[in-house]
Amino acid sequence: MLTRKQRDLLEFIHARMSKDGVPPSFDEMKDALDLRSKSGIHRLITALEERGFIRRLAHRARAIEIVRMPDDTVVPMPKAKAPTAAFQVAEAVDLPVMGRIAAGVPIEAISEVARHLPVPGSMVVGNADHFALEVQGESMIEAGINDGDVVVIREQRDARDGDIVVALVEGHEATLKTFRRNKGEIVLEAANPAFEDRRFRDDQVAVQGRLVGLIRTY
Repeated sequence: MLTRKQRDLLEFIHARMSKDGVPPSFDEMKDALDLRSKSGIHRLITALEERGFIRRLAHRARAIEIVRMPDDTVVPMPKAKAPTAAFQVAEAVDLPVMGRIAAGVPIEAISEVARHLPVPGSMVVGNADHFALEVQGESMIEAGINDGDVVVIREQRDARDGDIVVALVEGHEATLKTFRRNKGEIVLEAANPAFEDRRFRDDQVAVQGRLVGLIRTY
């Protein structure tokens, strides 16, 4: 459950990113919510991240990414398709849950469908196939991904620095980590100082997909 201010901020960030492709600055957020200082925005951002609605990305300006919107969120309809209607509710999409993924030490890869789960249609990006995985472990908690969360993954075989990906290590272990390339190596970074980053040759790691959404049950 979000407070009114948390929801207002999330909707403002979503609207600005939909329009401009980048999130607003903290000053713009402060003005939009009529707050006196940016410290209030910091608290709201932290609360949204803890609840799994946004993700802050390291080493990037205005580093905020929307992970999901509340299930009852309404979004504007394209005027060309429905000029007389202002809003529609985002539809749910059934995705296969492919078992568990380690956010910690890699576990054996799981490729069988355990069940299906309805997720907000806004989490499905483009025409690629998507699937879901249950998170096991705490190595990504500083990225807002907790043990027991369900992550939504867009199937793809490439990744950019900073993407959180499902990586298949040496053909038989799967893990959820931040992907980076460094001096000819692939680095799978944890988001928890208690866990070490892991380094591999390029031929030892195969990207299976990129994180595009997260679902948390309270």
